[in-house]
Amino acid sequence: MAKVAFLGLGVMGFPMAGHLVKKGGHEVTVYNRTAAKAKAWAEQFGGRVAATPAEAAKDQDFVMACVGNDDDLRAVTTGADGAFAAMKSGAIFVDHTTASAEVARELDAAATKAGFAFIDAPVSGGQAGAQNGVLTVMCGGSDADYAKAEPVIASYARMCKLLGPAGSGQLTKMVNQICIAGLVQGLSEGIHFAKQAGLDVNAVIDTISKGAAQSWQMENRHKTMIDGKYDFGFAVEWMRKDLSICLAESRRNGASLPVTALVDAFYAEVEKLGGRRWDTSSLLARLER
Repeated sequence: MAKVAFLGLGVMGFPMAGHLVKKGGHEVTVYNRTAAKAKAWAEQFGGRVAATPAEAAKDQDFVMACVGNDDDLRAVTTGADGAFAAMKSGAIFVDHTTASAEVARELDAAATKAGFAFIDAPVSGGQAGAQNGVLTVMCGGSDADYAKAEPVIASYARMCKLLGPAGSGQLTKMVNQICIAGLVQGLSEGIHFAKQAGLDVNAVIDTISKGAAQSWQMENRHKTMIDGKYDFGFAVEWMRKDLSICLAESRRNGASLPVTALVDAFYAEVEKLGGRRWDTSSLLARLER
């Protein structure tokens, strides 16, 4: 059992912190910007609530975070009452936010200077993966720090891997989102084409999903897409945030991402249709206007 703090109790963080208690058996303290959410979590899982990130992080072995973006992450780490000022020597900060590789390297340097460790560890698997404790976790950091943190992360992970030094986890998450963007657009166009051709779309997908066209998106989203229902997971506005990180990084490293840029523009059209909170499979909606 370890002493763990968890900062950020959104749709991902709330169940992840719960698994630390229920599956991991850890002693957990939580912080959330909206205090009522932290209180609700404590009532459900029995952990302790802290008023600030610094209070949550004090004397903890591990501090986990899952917040919105780079600015939110800086606020809970190096901002006023941030966790970094309170962390003890030898502790490990594990960041599950999908953020830039740049901020990961920045916070790793700050942590090293202060005498504790930092691991960037963005996740994939969505709300369902968090609730079921089967997330994929992509990590950047040192071998020694990862070895200590992995058993704790395992409370909510099905797959966890160290990909390289600080920033590598975030870069890997960018690859993940780039691949998903292209897959969802391809599936959307395929379903749209099948409808226009007068085919039995469910029969088509049942057939081709047994071959090379198969994907997680096809298996888990085709039925709701055919029905025009888009309330089943990762929101368009969150995907656009992630793709903006990918495109910004590509401008730094020289990668060419023409399809990713195009799909991001398509998601902007979905937002104009009122779909900011629709799930990412809603790319089909812009084809069926």
